[in-house]
Amino acid sequence: MSQNASLDRRGFFKKSGILALMSAVGSEIPFVRNLSGGLVPVAMAAPTMTDLNIPGKSLELVVLGDKPVVAETPPHLLDSEVTPSNLMFIRNNGLVPTNIDASTWTLTIGSEATPTSAARESESTRRTVTFTIAELKSQFKNYTRNLLIECGGNGRSEFNPPAKGNQWTLGGVGCPSWTGVRLKDVLAHVGLKNDAVYIGYYGADPHLSGDATKVPISRGVPIKKALEEDALIVWEMNGAALPVQNGYPLRLVIPGYPASVSGKWLNRIVVRNKVHDGPKMVDDYRNPCSPVEPASDVPNSNMCVIEEMPIKSLITYPATGAKFNFGDKVEIRGNAWSGIGDVKEVLVSIDFGATWIKANLKKPLNKFAWQRFSANLKFPSKGYYELWARAVDKKGVSQPMVIPGWNPKGYLNNATHRIAVKIV
Repeated sequence: MSQNASLDRRGFFKKSGILALMSAVGSEIPFVRNLSGGLVPVAMAAPTMTDLNIPGKSLELVVLGDKPVVAETPPHLLDSEVTPSNLMFIRNNGLVPTNIDASTWTLTIGSEATPTSAARESESTRRTVTFTIAELKSQFKNYTRNLLIECGGNGRSEFNPPAKGNQWTLGGVGCPSWTGVRLKDVLAHVGLKNDAVYIGYYGADPHLSGDATKVPISRGVPIKKALEEDALIVWEMNGAALPVQNGYPLRLVIPGYPASVSGKWLNRIVVRNKVHDGPKMVDDYRNPCSPVEPASDVPNSNMCVIEEMPIKSLITYPATGAKFNFGDKVEIRGNAWSGIGDVKEVLVSIDFGATWIKANLKKPLNKFAWQRFSANLKFPSKGYYELWARAVDKKGVSQPMVIPGWNPKGYLNNATHRIAVKIV
């Protein structure tokens, strides 16, 4: 059907379009009059899956790339408070290091006396200290926290015009349990100068080109964020050694910001007297500082480093395509989170957002863990329904009903999550 022929002047479907939609989903659509013509029914937008056997990971992960390895987790597999290690998403920028020996692995905080030190200066540390993992474990108090990390491009596939990069749907997120030491404690031990502005990390992952002089990624965070209680240097996920694809044997976990700041295969941290300028700090993980027109060229002067991630939610049960008997109550479950660490409420809808029901919302296990929500729903008749979830943070900021402001890299899509079910 052509869009012009099937939409009225307000953007809602006319009779011919409604009939075509019902034919496409194979069912009546009880609240179809509430469906804006700008929205494609969820049942008509299933992602394409690629198979790749990744050691230690579930075969159900959806692979988005194999060099570097990038894989996301289907939402229905994230239906738990703690994300299992084999279901944790993967976002690599370089190659996975080989011949890793955790017993001899070291982490250096401070300057580096090598030919490449100019790119790895640590202007704002009082001394340089190198730790083994055993020394980190013994010299500092150990902490275990459930901390959510999410790729800044999660949801990129929904932007139109399309944005370049891995076409994440919704599964570039996870909330496992991490064990390690606080970054602030280690930095205090090394000593910070008064002019400290930023930290930056370096890892042992080789560049995709194989060139040993190139660094695939080196990002960081403002010093205030690095000194928060929940910024950790970790060696365990869910009570066991980190999976190789998730940074074994040592990584950063800095929740609330894009997962790209949580460096993997960690072997060096520098403290800068300016904003860190490592690879993928200058040109990547930046968003327009002010709204821009879709498909426009955005000058670097109007691109700002992404910091706090937006409010978001994910329906984890039921999965799209599920069928339920008419008259039965259907439980909807999911997770909600925010870059500021608190979710105020979650609302759910079965009529394309015309009305909303407040869901039950659990407290997080700790700050920066996601929060479980649930609601029992009854449906007025048989047919095709979409279940929508919308979270609101403690500042009153809500997920948008539509894809948020277009940006050239496809970052920070936190639109209301939608799944499709049938009542038979």
